Amino acid sequence: MNERPLSPHLQVYRLPLTAKLSILHRASGVLLYLGTVLLALMLMAVAQGPDGFALSQSLLGSVLGKLFLWGWIFALFFHLCHGVRHLLWDTGHGFERETLGRFARYEIAVSLALTAGVLVLSKFWG
Repeated sequence: MNERPLSPHLQVYRLPLTAKLSILHRASGVLLYLGTVLLALMLMAVAQGPDGFALSQSLLGSVLGKLFLWGWIFALFFHLCHGVRHLLWDTGHGFERETLGRFARYEIAVSLALTAGVLVLSKFWG
């Protein structure tokens, strides 16, 4: 019996950028869901009075809280940009091999730019 490896082997095969972005799109959807639940919990804590407000401020003001918030903001913009790319695909455009990679890179760049824009605006008005 011949013991040949399965093809393509996971240690050899590299996912294309569009496949990686598809996985990231699903992960960003989960992060958006968790962030929305956290937002609802924070609003409920604030509604409880000054102690709840202080608790929510301390949690969101911590390093971990800020990282989560910035991840949530990036997930929001990434999810939006990926959805726009799917809308473009729904029109029948953007399926050419070179266009797929280019639009995927645009999607990442625009998501990062929008997140950086929010960061700049938060420093300007914050």
